[in-house]
Amino acid sequence: MSFKPLTTITSKTLVLPTTNIDTDQIMPAKYLSITTKDGLGKYLFSNLRYNADGSLTDHELNSESGKACEILIAGHNFGCGSSREHAPWGLTDYGFRVVISSEIADIFRGNSLKNGLLPIIIEKSAHQWLLDHPGEEVTIDLESCEVRLPKNGGTYKFNIDKFSRYCLMNGVDEMGYLQAQDEAIKAYEDKVA
Repeated sequence: MSFKPLTTITSKTLVLPTTNIDTDQIMPAKYLSITTKDGLGKYLFSNLRYNADGSLTDHELNSESGKACEILIAGHNFGCGSSREHAPWGLTDYGFRVVISSEIADIFRGNSLKNGLLPIIIEKSAHQWLLDHPGEEVTIDLESCEVRLPKNGGTYKFNIDKFSRYCLMNGVDEMGYLQAQDEAIKAYEDKVA
């Protein structure tokens, strides 16, 4: 599988300040029988975005400005709960490339990195600044592992393992990386055979 390479993104932010947003809120269980990523974005945060009759709410996620944001600023402890790849699938299909929080659940973080979504854990003061300034234009530089805030908000480093960083910057998942190594694998097999 491949996805759009992620090197540097400058985007306005969409802020969901709620703490402990779990994967069932991100992608409700009733959509887990869907086996393709395409179109999952319309079900993202469906309990926030749709009324009981199926009509759209006035939530920011339904606005044109919200749909243009590639960076989601989430409350503390984002992606907790059960493991489901549908959560990052829905976020990326909606258009998000990056999620920033002061804490992101480990399983969600792993699933995100494998599916082209960059989860960034940032220090609490920078996270609070982002929560307090919705819609600001923020720059994410994956090459230097920096989040750059506007208006002298500062520059903050984030951590990511080298392999995940490589995959995101080159737009490949783990399988795509392995498939790109076919010649080296064959050369090794020929050498030891």
